[in-house]
Amino acid sequence: MTKSERYQKVIEYFMEHMPVAETELIYSDPFQLLVAVILSAQCTDKRVNIITPPLLAKYPTAETMAKASPEGIFEYIKSCSYPNNKAKHLFGMAKMLTDDFSGVIPQNIDELQKLPGVGRKTANVIAAVVFNKPVMPVDTHVFRVSARIGLSTNAKTPLETEKQLTHYIPEHLIPLAHHWLILHGRYICTARSPKCRECGISEYCKYYKKGE
Repeated sequence: MTKSERYQKVIEYFMEHMPVAETELIYSDPFQLLVAVILSAQCTDKRVNIITPPLLAKYPTAETMAKASPEGIFEYIKSCSYPNNKAKHLFGMAKMLTDDFSGVIPQNIDELQKLPGVGRKTANVIAAVVFNKPVMPVDTHVFRVSARIGLSTNAKTPLETEKQLTHYIPEHLIPLAHHWLILHGRYICTARSPKCRECGISEYCKYYKKGE
C-alpha cells in the first residue's frame, strides 16, 4: 500500500464513521477557546472544562482578564498542570490582546504566536477551530497516531508531522482531520495498549501489520 493509498483509505473511513468531529473543550467564543487551549497544555480536556467556567465567569473577556493579576488568575487554575506559568501566560495574553489587537483574536498564525503562552500548536488550534483554516495542530495524540498508522514517516518533530499531514490531506478536510486523529488517539489508539481489535482502520495501519 502506498502512502497516498493509506491516506485515502483512512480518510474514507473517518468520513463515513466520524463525519462530525469537534474539540471536546467547552467554549462559547474565540477568547474562551484560547484560554482553554492554553490551559490544556499537558492537562486533560476534562480538567480544563472544570476549571474554565468559574475562571471565565470572573474574567469573561480579554479586557477583564487584563485588569486581573497572575496571582488572581492562579487561584482559579491551581488544579491544572503548571498553574504558575499558565497564570502568567493568561494575564500576558489578555493584556497583549487588549493593548495590541483591540481585544480581537487575530486570524494570522504569526500574529497569534506573538501572544504569551501561544506556540505553533495553540495558534493552529485557534486558526483551525475558530477560523476553519487548513492548518494541522499536532499534539501528542496526532504525533503518535500519525506515526503508528503510517501517515507520517520518520517525522522527528511535530512540525515534520504537520507538513506531511497537510501535504496529503485535502485542504478542505484538514481542520476536520485534526479532530479525527485526536479523538482516535484519545479513545482507540491510546498511548498504552492501543485497542487494535476495536479499530476500524487496523487493516491500513503499519503498527498493526507489524504486530501481526
